[in-house]
Amino acid sequence: MSTNEYSYYTSNQGDFNEPDNRDNKEPKKKKKLKVPKLVMVICLALVFGIVGGVTFQVISNITGNLTGNSNSSSSTGTESSKITSAELTQTSNTVVSDVSSVVKEVMPSIVSITNLSVQQVQSFFGGVSEQQVQSSGSGIIISKNDSELLIVTNNHVVSGYESLTVTFSNEVSVEATVKGTDSSKDLAVVSVPLSEIDDKTSEAISIATLGDSDALSVGEPAIAIGNALGYGQSVTTGVISATNREIEMEGFDCQLIQTDAAINPGNSGGALLNASGEVIGINTVKVSDSNVEGMGYAIPISDVSDTITELMNQQPKEKVAEADKGYLGIKGADVTSESASLYNMPQGVYISEAVQGGGAASAGIQKGYIITAIDGTSLSSMSELQTQLEYYAVGDKVELTVQIPSQNGEYTEKNVEVTLTESVG
Repeated sequence: MSTNEYSYYTSNQGDFNEPDNRDNKEPKKKKKLKVPKLVMVICLALVFGIVGGVTFQVISNITGNLTGNSNSSSSTGTESSKITSAELTQTSNTVVSDVSSVVKEVMPSIVSITNLSVQQVQSFFGGVSEQQVQSSGSGIIISKNDSELLIVTNNHVVSGYESLTVTFSNEVSVEATVKGTDSSKDLAVVSVPLSEIDDKTSEAISIATLGDSDALSVGEPAIAIGNALGYGQSVTTGVISATNREIEMEGFDCQLIQTDAAINPGNSGGALLNASGEVIGINTVKVSDSNVEGMGYAIPISDVSDTITELMNQQPKEKVAEADKGYLGIKGADVTSESASLYNMPQGVYISEAVQGGGAASAGIQKGYIITAIDGTSLSSMSELQTQLEYYAVGDKVELTVQIPSQNGEYTEKNVEVTLTESVG
């Protein structure tokens, strides 16, 4: 009962006033205040707790002064809570870090690539017609020389092109040509003449910094930039999910980086970056399945640096007119990865016939040979060989890399120079 309550009680009841003897009556006995036993026990417990706490605090302070420890256990507890909270906040910030500064630095080195190609389309009535098809991809500016800007991308981004257009970060577009391709690594290098790039665009673009994909750790941040769905450059983030992944794609021979950063159509050929903004991979493919989420892949940059250098050093290629196109004079078939594994054969183009009077037969190439490259560009199918021959005219010389079978089933590699002829056979 509080003092106010107690005062209010006495002033109204008068139980504790002095006795009145004017009427010679017996003095009234003072009534004792009855306190319930439970309340008394609680009060005694509180008093004991307060006394004990004060005593403990005094002893703790004396001990602390003698040992040099901190004064207050309660303040130490508060301080610990603050430190824990700060650590948690810092960890959270690391996970959802702002990548805008990295993107701003790297974006001028990323381009969009538009491929206009002609494909054969089967009509409803069974006929075949040619139709122009436009596809989109991405590329990374990796170097330049005295006359051209060099851009790396995927082979499948430029495959079958009739014309290529590169669009820079300032939305300026110029025509480009292919310098070299490697289908087994799904790589291509595209060239843009410096004379076609205006001064403002030259100032707006930059050359990407290549990182070390061999030093990657699973779980570290990853940033993907590319021309997703052909809408222009966009950014997705995630982590490195795995390294040295192998996936089954016909003619493809490369271990890949796996990431959960979204890789969408149009991202192919774009950059996968580390937290420092260095290119650690070239985005190439994603797993598309209703049961799969967040599985994209990139070509490790350190694994293909030599291949990229070789492609950069090739001469730019221009397609020749259909009437001027040169031919090898062979009939062939694909040696797929499955066939190569089953029959212990190199993957490439199996020559089923070297037509007499053709360039291949004149150079000594025979039935049973397997073509694996033309002028340093690897081949895995007849269609890839035909695509490469579109850059050569009658009379041009090409160097074929062929695998020659021996009686014991082994193959020996040899480079053969072939002069292209008109169509024969």
